[in-house]
Amino acid sequence: MEEFLRKVREPKAKPSTGMKVFRTVLIVLLGIGIGVLQKWLDSTDINELPRIVETLDIANFFGRLGIWILLGVVIAVHASTPLRASINTSLFFLGMIAGYYTYCHFILGFLPIRYMAIWIAIAFASFIMAYAVWYAVGYGPLAIILSAIILGVSFSQAFLITQGFMVTHLLEVLCWVIMLVVLRRTPKEYVIQFMLSIGVAVLYQLFIPYWG
Repeated sequence: MEEFLRKVREPKAKPSTGMKVFRTVLIVLLGIGIGVLQKWLDSTDINELPRIVETLDIANFFGRLGIWILLGVVIAVHASTPLRASINTSLFFLGMIAGYYTYCHFILGFLPIRYMAIWIAIAFASFIMAYAVWYAVGYGPLAIILSAIILGVSFSQAFLITQGFMVTHLLEVLCWVIMLVVLRRTPKEYVIQFMLSIGVAVLYQLFIPYWG
């Protein structure tokens, strides 16, 4: 199995321990910062925020899945190894949760334990998912299938396609476009990847239409 996975994507040369710790700390701090920003936007009256926040519906955007899928994928695929992808991605989400719920508790005076527990479970699940995502920018059928699944889920957040066609959120369309760049492949592979991703998006919206 290890030999097969190496053919899909070869791990990069391992950076020094100090560099690995430095990068991970930055990722955790990014997660904390985004978590605080998200809750601040969510709890601030829209009239007190810049007009662009209302125009682009940024507060609700952070409450949807598209941005979190994109950030998780970007962190995972740029790691040096699949294990580092798992560590960095899960710690990013734990940092986001810490920032978000610390703001809830100390600034707003409440702490929704149930929702926090759900997000913590998702953060730990991301450890496994990020390991697989790391191979999505590799070579061969497995990489194409993995990247198509990711693109399909991202597409399903940006567009509704099972009951007509509708854009759900402009910024999630942007997330999907960025994901196309992050998971870029050769033109021939792009066609296969895109076709598979549409199938994934259809299945996603048929079976879990409200998860997003």
